Amino acid sequence: MIENIAGVIIWSEYVERLAAFYRDVLGLAVHSWRPSFVAFTVGETRLSIGKHDGVVGPTRDPYRIMVNFGVKDIHLAYHELRAKGVEFLRLPQREHWGGWVATFQDPEGNILQLLQQPS
Repeated sequence: MIENIAGVIIWSEYVERLAAFYRDVLGLAVHSWRPSFVAFTVGETRLSIGKHDGVVGPTRDPYRIMVNFGVKDIHLAYHELRAKGVEFLRLPQREHWGGWVATFQDPEGNILQLLQQPS
């Protein structure tokens, strides 16, 4: 039935500003860029930023959904993002299951995490 996650959309009132964060700070590769919808390629998945008339202002419940970005070296990724001004809510920390997690927010308050799988 369901084989994978084809994509994730983050709705925003300010598509260009938020998309610039994902492109310039997180370094995601742009798949397509239109005035009200930007799609990024993340592995085999699309992460998109789109304008939605029902979304106004920053997120109201930032913990409802978290986007996890897989990284090979969480400490390196953490330091690179800190150098670009990203403030972390949770520093890289080993989880009880052996992986590592670090938590931060995008400019609209959506919760994002770096996730390093156990080796």
